Amino acid sequence: LAQGLLQTFVARSTMGRSNGNEAIRKRADAAKRAAKQGKEGNSQTKANEKAMSLICQICKQQFMCTQQKMLPIHVESKHPKNSFEECFPGTEKPQ
Repeated sequence: LAQGLLQTFVARSTMGRSNGNEAIRKRADAAKRAAKQGKEGNSQTKANEKAMSLICQICKQQFMCTQQKMLPIHVESKHPKNSFEECFPGTEKPQ
């Protein structure tokens, strides 16, 4: 069904340059892009969730693995009475 509509849009878009034909051509282009991308899209959400691998053991705040420089700042500001090792066990303290 989608292929038939696409062919109809393409056939009609070869006519003149009126506003109606322009809209039909844009719909056909959008249908081509949607078919090309599939249903998944290009969302970054799943990759971001996987990157949230550093978790403070006291407050359970998550940090991306690329943000290790933020860990000592978090410990100093949120948990001044606790050590870095208590907040992030098994993680080396960045310099």
